[in-house]
Amino acid sequence: MSKPLIVIFVAVVLDAIGIGLIFPILPALLRDVTHAENVAAYIGVMTALYAAMQFVFAPVLGSLSDRLGRRPVLLISLAGAAVNYLFLAFAPSLWMLLLGRAIAGLTSANVSVATAYITDISAEHQRARRFGLFNAMFGAGFIIGPVLGGVLGDHWLRLPFIAAALLNACNLLLAFFVLPESRTPSREKIDLAALNPLRPLRWLFSMKSLLPVIFVFFIFSATGEAYGTSWALWGSDAFQWNGLWIGLSLGTFGVCQALAQAFLPGPAVKLLGERAAILVGIACACVALVVMAFATKGWMIFAIMPLFALGGIGVPALQSLATRQVDESQQGQFQGVMASALSLASIAAPLGFSSFYFLVRAQWPGAIWLSVIAVYALSVPLVLGLRFREAAPVAAM
Repeated sequence: MSKPLIVIFVAVVLDAIGIGLIFPILPALLRDVTHAENVAAYIGVMTALYAAMQFVFAPVLGSLSDRLGRRPVLLISLAGAAVNYLFLAFAPSLWMLLLGRAIAGLTSANVSVATAYITDISAEHQRARRFGLFNAMFGAGFIIGPVLGGVLGDHWLRLPFIAAALLNACNLLLAFFVLPESRTPSREKIDLAALNPLRPLRWLFSMKSLLPVIFVFFIFSATGEAYGTSWALWGSDAFQWNGLWIGLSLGTFGVCQALAQAFLPGPAVKLLGERAAILVGIACACVALVVMAFATKGWMIFAIMPLFALGGIGVPALQSLATRQVDESQQGQFQGVMASALSLASIAAPLGFSSFYFLVRAQWPGAIWLSVIAVYALSVPLVLGLRFREAAPVAAM
C-alpha cells in the first residue's frame, strides 16, 4: 500500500475514533460541567451540533480542496482537530464544550476531502477495493473509539481528549512530511451555490417517486442515532456501567456489526431476496431492542449482540435496490441526495431521542428502545409498498 493511502486511512481512523471516544464519557463530563443530574438534552444538542457542522462544511471543504488542493485542506483540518481536542480537554463550561464539539464536527468533515484524494490517486479498477478499505478503516476507528474513551475516561474524564489530540498531532506530522498533493489546484473561482448543503434536496422534490426510498434511508439513519445519543446514559442508569463497560459494550456492538455487514448481506439476499432481507433485518433489530428495553442484567445485552447485528443485513440490500431507481447519468445526484438525507437525520434524531429519554429516564430508562422500534415501524409499510425496477439481465458469456 502506498504511503499516501496509509496517511489517508490513518486520518479516517482518527476521525472515527474522535466520534466514538466521547460517547462513554459524555454523560459524566456534562454532569461535571453543568452540575445537573439529567443531561440527556445536553447530549442530544451536542450530537446534533456535531452532525450539523459536518452537514454544512463537508461541501465547503470539498470545494476548497478543488480550488486549493487536497493537501493544504487536509493539513489544516488535522491541525484544527488536534487543537480542538486540547480545547475540549480543558473546557471549564458548557458553552466552551459546545463550541469545541462544533469545531470537532467541522474538522471531521474532511472525510469528503479524503474521499476525493483516494479518487485522485486511484485508477477506476482500484476504487471499489480502496473505498471498501476506507469504510473498513472508519468502522475500525469507531470500534476503538468507545473502548479507548471508556478506559481512559475512568482514570480522568478529560484524558481521552488529550489522547485524541496527541494522535491527531502525530498524524499531522506524518501528513506534512509524507503526503504529496494529489491534483493540480484549480484557478477557477469557487461556485458559492455548490456550497449550499440543501442544494441536492431540490432535485429530490423534482423526482417524487424517489421520496419513499429516501425516507426509508432517513428512518434507518435516524434509528442509528439513538445508540450514540442514549446508550451511555442508559447503560449507566440501567446497569450502573462505568466508562469501561460502556465502551466495551459499544465496541462489541461495532465488532458484531462489522462482521455481519462483511459476510451476511450477500447470502441473505440470495436466500431471501432483497425486500425480504430488509424486512428480516428490521425484525431482528426490533427483537433485540425489545430485549434491551426489558433487560435486568448487563450480560443480556452482550448475549443479544449477534442478533442485534443482524439488523444491518438489509441496509446493503436497500442500497442495491435504491441505485436501480435512477439512470446511470443521475447516480451522482442520487448519492448526494442520500448523503443529505442521512445528515439531516443525524441532526434531528439526537434531539428527539434525547428529549424522549429525558421524559422516561426516572420511570423506565429502557423505554427509549421501544421508541426506536416505533420509528422502525414507520419504514415497514414503505418497504412493502416500494416498486423497484428490476435489475438489468447479465449477458451470457
